[in-house]
Amino acid sequence: MTHHDLTHPVETDMPTFPGDPSVSVDPHATVEADGYRVGALSLGTHAGTHVDAPCHTEPDGETIDDYPAETFVFDAVVADLRGRDPRSAIRPDDLPDADAEMVVLRTGWADRWGEAAYVDHPFLSPAAADYCVERGYHVGTDGASVDPSPSANATADEPAGVPAHHALLGADRFIVENLTNLGDPPARFELRAYPLPVSDGDGSPVRAVAVVE
Repeated sequence: MTHHDLTHPVETDMPTFPGDPSVSVDPHATVEADGYRVGALSLGTHAGTHVDAPCHTEPDGETIDDYPAETFVFDAVVADLRGRDPRSAIRPDDLPDADAEMVVLRTGWADRWGEAAYVDHPFLSPAAADYCVERGYHVGTDGASVDPSPSANATADEPAGVPAHHALLGADRFIVENLTNLGDPPARFELRAYPLPVSDGDGSPVRAVAVVE
């Protein structure tokens, strides 16, 4: 059994979604001064590699702590979408028709982590999001969002708002965003993405791991 870590490290001033809280990891107590070490962590519920709960966009959606831990283990299949143009729409024909619980969008955009271009990732068209719901897929991506992210490069023909989020989360399909290292595991693996049980949480950072037998 092989484990592939698909998680961005949590660190001070790491990239965040536009408008989200910044991240800081600061010393609170030190061995030298206090005899022990404790850090102070400040971050949003959607910082780094994270999972969205339905209540992220749906007023009556379930919260992250409503689900038992085993919910966040998925039989995943990869859609290899590398080489696509920035801010291009992913269509239903781009996605697999597989007996799987999750489709993972491998766009290659994790290579742009920390760059301004990271927000110009490909995104699910409304039709592709509906296709995922019809197939029963949860969705993972190595981009910042399954919808277009705010950017000076946005175009008038992009879908407004967060229709892919509404389609998926409204159907109780989870979204795991900001995955990385997707070039390492094969096209089929078990994705384990355990969130913290944040009380009334709309999402949580995760340690995302691909497990290959």
